[in-house]
Amino acid sequence: MAGRAPEQRISVPAGVMRWESVGFVHWAYPPDVVQRLLPPELQVDTFEDRAWVGITPFVMSGVRPPGLPAVPLLSTFLETNVRTYVRTAGGVDGLWFFSLDTTRSAALLARAAIGTPYCWAAMRVTRTTDEVVYTTARRRVPSDPARSRIGLTVGAPIAPTERDHWLTGRWRAFSRARGRLWCTPVEHEPWPLQHATAGLMDQELLAPAGLPAPAGDPLVHWSPGVSVRMGAPRSVG
Repeated sequence: MAGRAPEQRISVPAGVMRWESVGFVHWAYPPDVVQRLLPPELQVDTFEDRAWVGITPFVMSGVRPPGLPAVPLLSTFLETNVRTYVRTAGGVDGLWFFSLDTTRSAALLARAAIGTPYCWAAMRVTRTTDEVVYTTARRRVPSDPARSRIGLTVGAPIAPTERDHWLTGRWRAFSRARGRLWCTPVEHEPWPLQHATAGLMDQELLAPAGLPAPAGDPLVHWSPGVSVRMGAPRSVG
């Protein structure tokens, strides 16, 4: 279940890594708006009767198979995902990605294998004392407007609420390929979350996913990061 601590232990990970300098930018949506964009095997997950969609930019570092050293220049890259929260008919919850922009072109292999919607992008993260700016622009698709520039002002650590844990503590991601649903589990320590505000919000990532423009100001968090153990994808059902 979604929450502070992982619901499963991954004794034999397929990969280990760190997720660093993570921004969480969320908006609430009517559940039916999100449901129409999901595959038939999944139902939108809601918190207090609202669906949530997030843009999450971060740095992926130290990516490697277990037991092997990280490779300089290959093991660190950037990613920005657009995500929502879902559950199966049996009640198993997790993430559904509308897109995952990445600077690592090799990640596109996961798109062919299990349907994870990776897109190759040019990205940059810049950090001052209390501000982080994330920029993303998709490559090789001149007609695709998918790009963003998000600036977060980072504040003090917070004691996460139930909603904060629900939004950030997710322990599997679903994808769909070749007519089948796939599930990739993850394990990491509880997120150390900090208060943040969006001082800059210039994004064109939600519309290409089929989502209408969000209403109101986003709910924003930031985290210095966690160490992650990722399991092998498996077919669901």
